Amino acid sequence: MPVRPEGLRAGTRAISSLQNERVKLIRSLEMRKARRETGLFVAEGTSLLLSAREAGWTPKILVFLAGSGRSEIVAELIAAAETAGAECLEVSAAVLAKLSGKDNPQSMLGVFEQRWQSPPDAAAIGGEALWLALEAPRDPGNLGSIIRSCDAVAASGIVLIGHSCDPYAREAVRASMGSIFNLPLLRMDAQQFLAWRARWPGDVVGTHLDARLDFRGAGYRGPSVLLMGSEGPGLSAALADACSRLVKIPMAGRLDSLNLAVATALMLYEIRKDRLHL
Repeated sequence: MPVRPEGLRAGTRAISSLQNERVKLIRSLEMRKARRETGLFVAEGTSLLLSAREAGWTPKILVFLAGSGRSEIVAELIAAAETAGAECLEVSAAVLAKLSGKDNPQSMLGVFEQRWQSPPDAAAIGGEALWLALEAPRDPGNLGSIIRSCDAVAASGIVLIGHSCDPYAREAVRASMGSIFNLPLLRMDAQQFLAWRARWPGDVVGTHLDARLDFRGAGYRGPSVLLMGSEGPGLSAALADACSRLVKIPMAGRLDSLNLAVATALMLYEIRKDRLHL
């Protein structure tokens, strides 16, 4: 079980010291080990925090720059967090600079509890379901972009198979543009996934360089699992064999593969094209 930090309490207090225990905790969440042990992660910026609130997520800790509470949006987020029992920290610019991302520091951030779902009953899946399964994705920026694409097509959720990068890494959360709060996330090893797949009532479509079927003419039918391999190696033989069909994205240039986030987005939109309307 994750080790939860003790002593979180509601209300607002001012912090200016980098040695404060809460500051140390939040800084530690840059490391995957700390995120795994605490079950917490960081989301930066008012846009992500608004997305979290709209999706029904409440931060455990809300951090904001001293004086920024005069902004209407910031004030609303602070009030909502306090009402929900979050600990609100008003910090100096020096403290916030240490807690924020280096490239684009924000005026506020939230610390949230991670959410990992249990696998749904495969036999009870509805016909419109579309799950994405990713085998050992390595790049958190790619994963965040993929989460965003899944949200855009109203995918049912994402299964991370094997040794995946962390979807709750700051880079992945930022790249998701708030979609991390909208999609169920599951973790399985390969054997667990294969056992779940054995009960799946519909299509399992994988992309593969050796496939002969053009992804645009595959005639997708729900419920579907889209199975994508990791950057570089692609699908392992065991998971490729578990697919009901393998498809390929054709290319006219000299490259033989696309960025994983791009390839996944193309597949998601092709599978969903009959259900997406302006």
